[in-house]
Amino acid sequence: MRRAGHVVRQALNVVRNAVKPGATTLDLENVAEACIRDLGARPAFKGYHGFPCVLCTSVNSEVVHGIPSPKRVLREGDIVSVDCGAIVDGFYGDAAITVPVGDRVAPEATRLLRVTEASLHAGIAAVRPGATLGDVGAAVQKVVEAEGFSVVRDFVGHGIGSHMHEEPQVPNFGVAGRGMKLRAGMVIAIEPMVNAGKPDVLVLDDGWTAVAADGSLSAHFEHTVAVTDTGSRILTE
Repeated sequence: MRRAGHVVRQALNVVRNAVKPGATTLDLENVAEACIRDLGARPAFKGYHGFPCVLCTSVNSEVVHGIPSPKRVLREGDIVSVDCGAIVDGFYGDAAITVPVGDRVAPEATRLLRVTEASLHAGIAAVRPGATLGDVGAAVQKVVEAEGFSVVRDFVGHGIGSHMHEEPQVPNFGVAGRGMKLRAGMVIAIEPMVNAGKPDVLVLDDGWTAVAADGSLSAHFEHTVAVTDTGSRILTE
C-alpha cells in the first residue's frame, strides 16, 4: 500500500504542476493517467461503479466526484480539488488535494484551503491504537468549525486495502471517545470535505458531481493512513 500511495502522490504532484489558467480538467486527467501507467500502476477510479475517469476534478463549489472534461476550463482565481487513486499488486492508495488556480485567488478561498488541510492533519494526529473513529472525526470538526466553515456530512472517509472502499466509514465529525477503536494494522482514508458555507450538498444530473447546495466554495484533502503500533504512518506522502 505504501507503493500504491507513492504512485498517487507522484500523480498528484504532476497534476499540481499542470494546474494553471487555461488548462482543462481533461488536461489534468491526461497527465495523471500517463504518470500512473508510467509507474507501472493501474488507475483505481476508472470504471469503478461506472466512473469514467482516472481523476475526480471538482471546481469551486463542486465538493467531490467531478468528471474531467475538455469543456471545463480553469480560470484565474478558481480552486480545483483533485482526488486520485492507484492500484499496485492488488492494493490501493487514495489521496486528494485542492489547488489554487493562478496567483489571484481570493483570501477566503486561500483560508478555506489552509483550514481544510489543517483539519486533515489534525485528524491524522488523532490516529493511534486504542483511539476511536470519534476521536478522528472530532479533531477534524474542531479545526473546521473554529474557523466558521462546515464539514460535509453526506460523504465520509473509509477503510482501504485490497478494495477501494472498505469498512469502517470514517466521518469527518463526531464525539471524542465514541465509535470503533483503531487497531494496529488498520488502514483508513481520512478526507475532510469542507464548505465555506453550509454543509448541505446536491448531486448534479450527471449522477456523480456533488456541489455545495448554497453555491459556496468547497475544498477536499485526503491521505491514506496506516495505524501502527506507536501511532500512524501516512502512506500517500
